[in-house]
Amino acid sequence: MPIDYDPTRWAEHTAYTDPGRHAELLQAVPPDLDQLSAVARNLIIHYRASAMELPEETKPDINARWLEAILDLDQQRHPGDLAAERDPLSRVQGCCRDHSLFAAAVLRQHDQPARIRYGFAGYFAPGFHVDHVVVERWLPDEHRWLRFDPEVEEPWESMPTPRDIPPGTGQPYETAAEAWTAYRNGSIDPQTYGVGTDVPIRGPWFLQCAVLIDAAFRAGTELLLWDGWGAMSDPDGPTEDQVEIADQLSELIMKADAGDVAAERELITRMQSDPTVAVPETVLMISPWGEPPQPTDLTRSAVIGS
Repeated sequence: MPIDYDPTRWAEHTAYTDPGRHAELLQAVPPDLDQLSAVARNLIIHYRASAMELPEETKPDINARWLEAILDLDQQRHPGDLAAERDPLSRVQGCCRDHSLFAAAVLRQHDQPARIRYGFAGYFAPGFHVDHVVVERWLPDEHRWLRFDPEVEEPWESMPTPRDIPPGTGQPYETAAEAWTAYRNGSIDPQTYGVGTDVPIRGPWFLQCAVLIDAAFRAGTELLLWDGWGAMSDPDGPTEDQVEIADQLSELIMKADAGDVAAERELITRMQSDPTVAVPETVLMISPWGEPPQPTDLTRSAVIGS
């Protein structure tokens, strides 16, 4: 990173990580990566990957997009200390995005810059890259972003360093921009990038959508992974215009990740105000439970009454 790079904007909560009434509970979680990752896994159970029969009545948990709303659900079931062990069946149903959102929130609560990223993990299934959200924490002494996965408890053969994942194309974790660029260069099979080996959601159109979501994340809009809006491809795409959008955003993201401040400013400006790509006030939430798509107001007060 350039010596004058300033990550302090990422030390502030976004609307998504703001704990609201639960600030003291969040403050009590130490910013140690192992500890905060353990608390994230204690609060949130993956709705699909847990290999457990989870309660029907808690299925709607997965749409609790705001951290305050996630903690509301947890505290209704387990009042008090976030580190106190929860019965897995009573944890908040969520996914990697929610584990990472919580982890980033803890770090921000301690005034430490942190951001979440959307991309693809090659360490869950041999030969396949699963869409996945991880966290990046700023290390001031090393002047770099450290990438970590709060869902992975211990090192695996396929992921030996879950608390310091090396960045870059071809690494165990690739950002959506890196994966898209590799696809456009013809160096990957896009059919090996998707939701999972058992889910037919994959390929170029899905990579294009992933770029949009990570671009939104990089601009501080930490959406649900099943939020959609007009700039995104559908399974019959992407169109030429959508390809161009993904090309442009991927270039900006990769430059910004390398420390190009001008590229980061342009990326944020586009994601906030360019009508061709900006996240609108209302998105279409396409629930993985197969429910009809639902227009959803992204105004935080519309959901949690804050």
